[in-house]
Amino acid sequence: MLRSCLDALGQLHDALDDGQQRSRRASRTLVREGGSWSEPLELDLDVEGYYSLISLPLSHSASQWALEQAARRGAMKPVGGKLGDVRAARLRAEGGNLNRTLVVVESPELLRGQRRGIAVALRKAREELRQLEQRAAGGRIPRQALEDRVNKALQREHLADFVVATVTERGGKVSLQWHVDATRRRLLERTRLGRRVLCTDRHAWSTGRIIHAFRGQWNIEELFRRAKKGGLVPWGPSHQWADSSLRLHTFATVMGLTLASLARQALGTPNSALSTMKTLAGIAATMVQVQTKGRGRRGTVLLAPTLTAEQRKAVRIFELGRWMPALLSSMDRSESNPSVGPVA
Repeated sequence: MLRSCLDALGQLHDALDDGQQRSRRASRTLVREGGSWSEPLELDLDVEGYYSLISLPLSHSASQWALEQAARRGAMKPVGGKLGDVRAARLRAEGGNLNRTLVVVESPELLRGQRRGIAVALRKAREELRQLEQRAAGGRIPRQALEDRVNKALQREHLADFVVATVTERGGKVSLQWHVDATRRRLLERTRLGRRVLCTDRHAWSTGRIIHAFRGQWNIEELFRRAKKGGLVPWGPSHQWADSSLRLHTFATVMGLTLASLARQALGTPNSALSTMKTLAGIAATMVQVQTKGRGRRGTVLLAPTLTAEQRKAVRIFELGRWMPALLSSMDRSESNPSVGPVA
């Protein structure tokens, strides 16, 4: 699916470069979630001029090697900066014709979520294993069915890594013994849980920048999640029936989300997109009709609003004074005209 879109995606970015009159093509990095990594696809991305950043599945051989290396004493180090308590290990690996930088990232938030998931899954598995143990003791289940049920009970949330279950048969009687291995569970938490393996050909990027770039997906995912739920620039309700109308409706939604995201980025605000849009919506002058002695239509004047610091910044960045000059009267001379220095 992704390979079929690469040519059109490359043409789109070439058009953006031409529109911005770039002398050289802009640097492009495609950030992806795990599950779509392959060497041919990586080579296709390179041909189209894209760098790659992907979260590898933990079952991938490169991930397993990286996790083993990161489990060594002192391999995981604090990243520092805005990443706070995040630790990471940086490695270099070669596979086939590719040379990649691997970053094993440890996230306390992800670890807490996985621990909660394991606790819930373990409670359910304990109950199911007890029932299977009783059925096996009563001779009410054949061995193959028992093994299948045990494997199914332990396939969730890494349970098979630390719950040891043994099915035996003596004299035609099947039995099940199982226990939770605390040592294996601690080893799992120390070497795998709460960790991602990022793979990229951005060798010159710092470890912190690689992690920030991957986490940037969250902004897009959050916007689309809110669009589905009817938040900022909602996709629905849609009263379209034809495919072409649905595509146009979706395109307008994506454009709205893009503009909202660009506005937030231009303002450099840490606030959410929804909060930013509410702030911008508050920029409004009041139209007042004035009393005149002559005949005819009564005149109107615009009264400038009281702007917050963020709203004044938006007026300046988006040059809103060109369409509503009254806004400039609520700002200092240095704010309304950046080329003029501060008034003494």
